[in-house]
Amino acid sequence: MPSFEEARGIILAHVKPLGEETVPLMDALGRVTSRDIAAPWDLPQFDNSAMDGFAVRVADCVSVPTTLAVTGFLPAGGDQAPRVEPGCAIRIMTGAPIPAGCSAVVPIEETEEAGDQVVIRHKVLPRQHIRIKGADVAAGTQILAAGTRIRPSEIGMLAAMGQALVPVHRKVRVAILSTGDELIELGESPVAGRVINSNALSLAAAVREAGAEPVLVGIARDDSKSHREKMLEGLACDALVTSAGVSAGDRDLVREVMAELGAKEQFWKVGMKPGGPTAFATVEGKPVFSLPGNPVSTMVTFELLVKPALLKMMGNQKVVRPFTKGILAEDVHKKAGKVHFIRVTVKKRHDRYVAYCAGDQHTAILSTMTRCDALAALPSEATFIAAGSEVDLVLLRDVDLIAEDEPKPSGRSDLSD
Repeated sequence: MPSFEEARGIILAHVKPLGEETVPLMDALGRVTSRDIAAPWDLPQFDNSAMDGFAVRVADCVSVPTTLAVTGFLPAGGDQAPRVEPGCAIRIMTGAPIPAGCSAVVPIEETEEAGDQVVIRHKVLPRQHIRIKGADVAAGTQILAAGTRIRPSEIGMLAAMGQALVPVHRKVRVAILSTGDELIELGESPVAGRVINSNALSLAAAVREAGAEPVLVGIARDDSKSHREKMLEGLACDALVTSAGVSAGDRDLVREVMAELGAKEQFWKVGMKPGGPTAFATVEGKPVFSLPGNPVSTMVTFELLVKPALLKMMGNQKVVRPFTKGILAEDVHKKAGKVHFIRVTVKKRHDRYVAYCAGDQHTAILSTMTRCDALAALPSEATFIAAGSEVDLVLLRDVDLIAEDEPKPSGRSDLSD
């Protein structure tokens, strides 16, 4: 049974980025570039004014104050720039091209206008307030490297470079399969002994949040024929995620049917809690993640084991959410042998994160996932972690600043299932 870190390493070693597709610029947000992208032209494309003011010749402004004749006006977007003649100035707007003869721009607030003349009141330096052609980016230089995740700032740069289409790694199409006769779909009326297939929808949401495309293939009933049909449907996608049916019960058929379909199982069971009965296999190179059925286990194992793999398949360079140090607010008792990931709420006190138990840690208690801000990783061999101890946190969302005068809770909790 691999440790949590070993299991994640095995998974990442068996996946690779998918192929390339070209998408419209606005559809590239959140995607990852599949190749280097070079600048087709300089940025700025021409020398232009950085201020509203006056285009002047520095030679005319050696002594201050000095008075110059205003001989023209040049707005942004102007395409005919009159030359700045000796002893003259041209009124210019921000972004307008620098006219011939101009060697500096003087901001309006450093001048006084008097009819068709302007008085320059301060010393003028060569090239002041002029944006030089190519000063930001020179034509031919790399603006985005392959493997860059595209944010709004990258959209802006690509737009400035006229890139209407962007080469990116394909989105992963992730088939999501739930198993069990007890499941019914959302919209059906629940009756005794039946539960709504919520795992499929939480997984679909998590897949979409990761930037991939979820494909719901429904429910495999507790017989081999149904499992086989649904799994074959799922294997038409880039990856398959199943929930439940991966333990050792009479109706836990996932591993058995996957083996019949030629799956190469890489591991079954992981040294972590929740999520111990998790399996990972490949079928003709496609990853298959078999997650436990309890809702919390499903979500935790997706976050820690599946999501990094999907991110890598979509070309991301950074795929593992880093640990953040925090302080445990309560005593914790646990069994040795596995890393425990407990659900915690997190506040900030004196620039330190403080973690509080989010409630009952049983893996069927779904409400703790709606409350928790982070997962606190408790070391494998530890059996007792005292309040005030430093622990590793996997932050799942932003945390609020706690009031400085709020009392710090203390006490003991048994946070093991």
